[in-house]
Amino acid sequence: MLTTILQADRYESIMVFVTLRATTNLARASLLILIAAIPQIVSAAPNAIEMWGRQGCPYCAEAKDYLAELQRRQPDTKIVYYDVVRDAAARERFVMLNAAHQVTTPGIPAFLVGDHYLIGWNATDTPTEIEAILAGRPLVSAGHTQLHNPVLGGIDPARLGLPLFTATIGLLDGFNPCAMWVLVFVLSLLVNLKDRSKVLLIGGTFILTSGIVYFAFMAAWLNVFLLVGVSRVTQVILGMIAMAIGAVNVKDYFALGRGVSLSIPDSAKPAIYNRVRQVLRAQSMSAALGAVVVLAVMVNMVEFLCTSGLPAVYTQVLASRNLPAWQYYAYLALYNVFYMLDDALLLAAAVATLRITKLQERGGRVLKLISGAVMLLLGFALAIKPQWLEWMRFGL
Repeated sequence: MLTTILQADRYESIMVFVTLRATTNLARASLLILIAAIPQIVSAAPNAIEMWGRQGCPYCAEAKDYLAELQRRQPDTKIVYYDVVRDAAARERFVMLNAAHQVTTPGIPAFLVGDHYLIGWNATDTPTEIEAILAGRPLVSAGHTQLHNPVLGGIDPARLGLPLFTATIGLLDGFNPCAMWVLVFVLSLLVNLKDRSKVLLIGGTFILTSGIVYFAFMAAWLNVFLLVGVSRVTQVILGMIAMAIGAVNVKDYFALGRGVSLSIPDSAKPAIYNRVRQVLRAQSMSAALGAVVVLAVMVNMVEFLCTSGLPAVYTQVLASRNLPAWQYYAYLALYNVFYMLDDALLLAAAVATLRITKLQERGGRVLKLISGAVMLLLGFALAIKPQWLEWMRFGL
């Protein structure tokens, strides 16, 4: 029978009284070791700061700069840094801290200041919180209050940046004229059949297959960044590439077809037309669906260069967040939902009206201009001003 009474004074000490009936000295010793470890897990010395981060994390670097400056102002403050990637013991303690503080969505940088465990970095709020704790003042920030979502788990109202960023970039990516052109062409032929069920089934299969292929494509990008890591050099290189792609798209608004252009090449269009005809000439619905699946896969392969810019930038930003593995793929799924949203609305309109308006050159140019401007801005942020992305630094 085990009775344990834990009492804490501001969590600075934990006194334990244990009544234990055990049969071995080993059980008693193991329990005493566990009890002795509790204070070191959940609290640090009042004038000590422990920080967990990793190399290549720009917000960790900003936090370390601040802590170095703080130590110059307060030399009695003891500051210890841990790398959760390189230091296995630090990573294990990081996991135990999150468990002890009932943190369901850990992130870096993370700080243990006395009894207080802070997650994330905000150049304005975090220093204020840390110095308030060191001075013994009450915290006034509500930035760490969490709500609960049954799908994504804990949600901090101040940390909604990454979901909003995901939805916005996914929606903008979906309006890429390369991605829309083939669907519009397929629907323009399907509506002539005057059969809503066929338009819905064939068009829906095309959209669903495209979404699955795009998800796999983005998962490959994500795993490359997770494997090689996200360093400042990687950010600069990808940012420069993104700015180059953005500049080409902006150029296409003013001079489409002149010089370098990121569009489906004319040489690939006859094969696409042939595949569409195979869909329409199919003798059975199963044959038509098989042909449209092949068409969707082929189109996504052909338009790889045309659509790769935003997914590459997004997955690099996503990989730089310290998230559980399942959340990475949940965000990719969210991105793809918004990526396919315009296609789904287009299909719904075609089914309802049995009419479709073809994408005109002027509309395609406008879409390229918007896409190019976003790519230029994101590329500049990655390469030169990574702090601009601080608003969505936290994941759920």
